[in-house]
Parts: sequence; structure tokens; C-alpha cells
Amino acid sequence: MTEPTVENTENNQGNEEEEEQIVTPWDVNAKGGVDYDKLINKFGSQQIDQTLIDRFERITGKRAHPYLRRGIFFSHRDLKEILDHHEAGRKWFLYTGRGPSSGSLHFGHLLPFFFTKYLQDAFNVPLVIQMTNDEKFLWKDITLQQAREFTIGNVKDIIALGFDIEKTFIFSNLDYIQYLYPTTLRISKLLNINQVKNIFGFTDQDAVGKISFPPIQASPCFPESFPHIFPPGTDYSQIKCLIPCAIDQDPYFRMTRDVAQRLGAQKPALIHSKFFPALQGHNTKMSASDVNSAVYLSDNKDVVADKIKKYAFSGGGATKEEQVKFGANLEVDVSFEYLKYMLDDDQKLEEIRVAYGTGKMMTSDVKKILIELMVKICDQHQAARAKVTDEICATFMSIRKMNI
Repeated sequence: MTEPTVENTENNQGNEEEEEQIVTPWDVNAKGGVDYDKLINKFGSQQIDQTLIDRFERITGKRAHPYLRRGIFFSHRDLKEILDHHEAGRKWFLYTGRGPSSGSLHFGHLLPFFFTKYLQDAFNVPLVIQMTNDEKFLWKDITLQQAREFTIGNVKDIIALGFDIEKTFIFSNLDYIQYLYPTTLRISKLLNINQVKNIFGFTDQDAVGKISFPPIQASPCFPESFPHIFPPGTDYSQIKCLIPCAIDQDPYFRMTRDVAQRLGAQKPALIHSKFFPALQGHNTKMSASDVNSAVYLSDNKDVVADKIKKYAFSGGGATKEEQVKFGANLEVDVSFEYLKYMLDDDQKLEEIRVAYGTGKMMTSDVKKILIELMVKICDQHQAARAKVTDEICATFMSIRKMNI
């Protein structure tokens, strides 16, 4: 399958009225739910098949993560090459990020971080996490001070997930830009305004900062952006990067891959996740911009229960009789979808799938299981986050030599 380049990628937003689904880095809207097969075809990525999952298990010596086994991480670019690189004993690193626009992470934000932690543990490689507070200042109605405050809160949430402090560097764009800037400039020189407008759908009315932002997000793909991790004298051209992210972020890295070889660098590889749906249904993703679409890690048990009971879209029957007779439509049921993302026990998940889908289980029963699980995760996270001191946060964000 041919991968779109900067030159031939169609405008992702140019024909919104005609598209059944809109998937951009800032907007996900799909009537009837996102068609991920169509996204693979449109973006030119490759599906993760069982052969690739088996190879993961063979190399790591561990069972594949549930997100792989259940098809939640479903698409990739050059993942086979990363595994080849690893088996050959060559250096590579992980890069993911977070745009801090709220004081707490919600469950949708956990997806890439849970999986990135699995990758770091399984392959024992360094990780860089970009906090794009500059992006959120440009796109959201927040001040620079708020962007900084959200950054620290989100960083503490991320640290509480258990990343290896010896191999993890978390950085704020507002503070680290001097180190990114040489790479950003080199990328920017290879792109023209038309190319960036075509990829991202920017118009003449958009702030100029939005047009200049994509090269900043591209810069962490290249090891020379981190001289404290990969010191001068390192052969940067031989170091690969793997990016775990939701598939809406792919346009940034299609752009990056197109310029990589002209920079004398390796193309970044990607592994894409599906979206963690909003409480209201699969038409869009959980968003910090709509508090009623999301369950936050800072929510208490009463808030969690209230949100799930009130807002979690049900695929069950309108009445108990209908549910018993016809069962639930699991393709649209949000509570069951959330269990696929959070319930580790495959056997229990299958039992719920069969019972709920055949009418032997009510929506209220499934929501009760989900509420208990989400409350447990929130409680555990809040206890872990309480132990993340300002000093620990500062260490993760400090420019220091890493044990790689």
C-alpha cells in the first residue's frame, strides 16, 4: 500500500460535508462510529496482524499486551523495521506526548501511556514525552500560565503510572524549545506553507503559530533533539524512533516521515490506537473539552458512578423484556467498550460479552462492573499521584544523562 507523502496527501478537512467521518488531530466526528479500516486505507498505514503480535511475544518473551490482543492498537508504520532494529541490537527510543488542556488526565488519555509503559518495560528503551503546552495555548482559550499549570498537573499524573525514572525524560515545549529549535528549523526549511495547509487544513484565518507548530511536534522524532540522552558524536542516522499514539495524530508524522530522509535521518515508526469513545457514544472520542464526555482520574467514586449511570450510551434493550429477548448491541455499547480497554481478565470479559450480548445480563449489571473497576483505577492512581513530589517531577523533567 502506498503511503501518502506531503506532496500527495489530500486535505484532511477539505471535503468535510462529503465525508462520513472526520478524523484530524483536533476533531474526531464519525456518524455511526469510526471506520478504522477506512482510516488505514486513507492514511496508507498497515494493519497489525497476528504474525506481528506473535513476533512481539517471541522477542519480548512475554504475552502481548491486551491492547494488541484485542485490536485496540491496530495499525502501524514500519513496526517490523523497529523489531528488526531491536533484534540486531541497535539503538532506538520511544516518543509520545500529551497536550495539557485540563488539570487532570481522563481515561482516554491513559491509552497511549499504558501501552507506552508496556513497550518501555518490554524492550528496555529510553522514552521521551513531549508536553505540547504551546499547542494548547494556540488552539484553546487558555493563558500561558494556565498551560504551564496544566502541564505540571498532567506530568504528575503521567509519572504516577510508573514510568522508569532512569529511562524517561518528560519535557515542556515552553521550556525545552531551545534544544528542539535547531531540528525544528531544519524541518521547517523543507516545508512550504501550501504543504502544511494541505496536510492540516489550515486557512488564511488561522493564527500563524498553528502553521509553525507541526515542525515542533516533529522534532522529538530525531535523536539530535536530545543531546543529553544521545550525546554529540553519536551516529544519529542509525537511531530509530517509535511513536505510540492515537491515529488522529498520524498527519504530523506522515509529514515527518516525508522529510526524514532529506534530513539524513531514520523515518519515525508509528503504532496507532483506536479512540477511547466519549461517554455519549462512538461518534467521537473522550475529550477534556467536554467534562460530561469524560471520566477523570481525579473523579471520586460518586462522580464516576453518576457519569457512567447518566451518560454511558447503552446498546441494551429499551426495556428488560427487550434486553432478555434480543440482547445488547455490543458494537455501540460504551460500557462494554470501556471494559475492553480496562478489564485485564480475558475470560471474564468473554463471559460478559456472551451474557450481555444474549440478554442474560442487563445494562445496569455491566455498568456496575465498570463503575467498580473505574473507581478502583481512580483510587489507585490518586494514591500513586499523592506520592509524586515536586522533586520527583523536577527529576523527570531535568536535563540529565540517562541509563540507556
